[in-house]
Amino acid sequence: MAIETILLAVGPGDADRLDRLAEETIDVAGPTGARVILGHVFTREEYDSALDNLDFDRTADEVTPDDVATRHSTVRELVATLDEAGIEYGIRGRVGDHGESIVNLAKNVDADRIVVGGRRRSPAGKAVFGSVAQEVMLSAPCPVTFVRADTK
Repeated sequence: MAIETILLAVGPGDADRLDRLAEETIDVAGPTGARVILGHVFTREEYDSALDNLDFDRTADEVTPDDVATRHSTVRELVATLDEAGIEYGIRGRVGDHGESIVNLAKNVDADRIVVGGRRRSPAGKAVFGSVAQEVMLSAPCPVTFVRADTK
């Protein structure tokens, strides 16, 4: 199976692992020539906060989740890294439940691989708080690469 599209899912907790996420994505996208879709999912509260923080004029034009994702700092940092590596990419933003939205986005872009970050959690922590990465791994339409933050 050829890898043509990789969904790199990023969210509010990924700032400490952006280098690792980029590295793992480039390691696959470079040799395969795959296009990377940078997907940023916001809850409604995160989206409203991002609109305020990024100084969007809500009265001038309709602002889309793609617009907000494009200006988000984590996405801009990843874009710079992908540009430097010569990787083709697109940016998609979504508002909704993180795990479910990542899975739906993967289906919409016909992803051949998903790269998602996470942190180490105890089984009890996962049961109580849930895990976006776990939900993605269990529901994804394609293989998932899980990237954990460096533990130094």
